[in-house]
Amino acid sequence: MSIISSYNNTFEENSHYLRQIIQLMSSHRISADPINYSVWYEYVTGSNKLLNQAIDDWRDKNEPFDQAFALELYKKFVCSSSIEAFEKINNEFISLMNNTAQTVEASSLKASAATISFQEKSKLLENINSRDDLKQLLAEIVIETNGMTVTSQDLQSKLDKAKKEIEELRIELVQVKESASCDALTGLLNRGFFDTTLEHLVKKNKYSKMCLTLLDLDHFKKVNDTYGHLVGDKVLKFTAKLIKQHTEDAHFAARFGGEEMAIIMPDTHIQKALTVAENIRATLEKSRLKRKDNSESIGVITVSIGIASLKPDDTVESLITRADEALYKAKDNGRNQVVLES
Repeated sequence: MSIISSYNNTFEENSHYLRQIIQLMSSHRISADPINYSVWYEYVTGSNKLLNQAIDDWRDKNEPFDQAFALELYKKFVCSSSIEAFEKINNEFISLMNNTAQTVEASSLKASAATISFQEKSKLLENINSRDDLKQLLAEIVIETNGMTVTSQDLQSKLDKAKKEIEELRIELVQVKESASCDALTGLLNRGFFDTTLEHLVKKNKYSKMCLTLLDLDHFKKVNDTYGHLVGDKVLKFTAKLIKQHTEDAHFAARFGGEEMAIIMPDTHIQKALTVAENIRATLEKSRLKRKDNSESIGVITVSIGIASLKPDDTVESLITRADEALYKAKDNGRNQVVLES
């Protein structure tokens, strides 16, 4: 669930998308392989704003849509994780298991051989008469016992090493999964993880309180146009940091797309959601952001916020729609404010 997007469109919707995809791919002479289809599927649904912007930029440049470009788009915007990272961990784990199995097998063969030897020497002990023969036999048993001790210690050492390597792979996998769920720029959850989480919680919280908060930075395009995209990125990062500071551990803060962000608030009454949103809005308004290169002020940055609470008959789409309508009311009423759903 953390690797690919979640799709819940109807048969009729997918049929409509199929016709659009075929038309677009044919007009650009793009082969209909699974990777290309996934990229253009996301494009025609319009749910992936960052991908749409990347493809629109490509169409403006009139450059070839080759396999390398398609895979780059797929990894960056469709697949929310690094394919190479998972393949690397998988290959390392397979190699580790094979080496451990070989070590255990080799030790088992040595143990079996020693067992047979001990059984043979046990029979010899029953019939031995000479003291010198007894000493010789006992010396051989001691040598073989020492050999088994060394084999056992070697096995234990290699198993300890394997255990350590498995733990390192586990930690690396956790890190990859975390990066798979996060937006690279802001550190918030990405859109794919947001969609999956919201769908799960809408089903789970049908009859308990939950709120969805949508946030949109006011006049963000002006910031980008005036100060450049690097400064715009700094503003997004700063806003994301504020959101993290004011939300609770049980909340899910995500980058919804572009300069829009979202907070899923399980087990949260709408008045509590209003308090959290207002704290974010007020703190951002009071902040005075400056450019690092010349300390030039970039003015007051504000955010408009809309909040909707989950109803028993809600779907993911209806909940997002109501939160979005509240957000646009905040913008229509002058921006820099929090509006609850009607």
